[in-house]
Amino acid sequence: MSETLGRDAMLKHERIRDMLLADIRRRPPHTLLPTERELAATYEVSRATVRRALDLLEDGGSVYRVQGAGTFVSGPLISKTLSLTSFSEDMVSRGLTPESRLLAADEVPAGADIAADLAIQPTDLLVRLFRVRLANDVPICLETVHLPAAKVPGLLAKVPHGSLYELLEREYRLTVVRADQVVQAIVLDHGEAALLGVAPGAAALRIRRIGLDDRDRPLEFTTSVYRGDRYDLRFAVRRDAPNGRAGSAPAT
Repeated sequence: MSETLGRDAMLKHERIRDMLLADIRRRPPHTLLPTERELAATYEVSRATVRRALDLLEDGGSVYRVQGAGTFVSGPLISKTLSLTSFSEDMVSRGLTPESRLLAADEVPAGADIAADLAIQPTDLLVRLFRVRLANDVPICLETVHLPAAKVPGLLAKVPHGSLYELLEREYRLTVVRADQVVQAIVLDHGEAALLGVAPGAAALRIRRIGLDDRDRPLEFTTSVYRGDRYDLRFAVRRDAPNGRAGSAPAT
């Protein structure tokens, strides 16, 4: 008897999930959905059933929740692989039009932390670029780039609207061939959220990158903050057998 009830309950919240999904697809991205109480009344089910249906939708990336604000419709998701590509290359490869909106461009002293990452002196100057990166006019990412000023003379007069990597290669013969990156899950503060067009407290990915040339010399220190509802990282992993031989059958 309990097994039958369990199956019925699962079918009910899956059915509500499907009904909500049909409704969501008619709404623009980042639309605030009705409350759980309102949805329960609309579909004549319990709030617990609605909550389980929303959990499934969130797991599938169709909605995202912001603490204290509610549940919102997600936008299309852009997956990033582990290949070292620029934002512009990523967007073009997906049939989207990349764009950059420059918010600030100046020269600043490196300071101890970034100087250590870039193998320069703390008093050395850096060119700092702060940009909003967009795809099809939708803000996707906040990007702060630091480059040793000595390696990019005159860059402030040439700030690109597209790929910075292409400009560095063309004008300065600087090519980033690999990068060390650290990825963190964060929530957006009010300023970041406003620039990215989402609610404060929305989920995001922060990626700190040190880009290196073919001789492992550091060329850039970049911090990128990506909207969690529009961007994810996708990569394959492989489990080696306990004896260290790749491809062997795992022990049972």
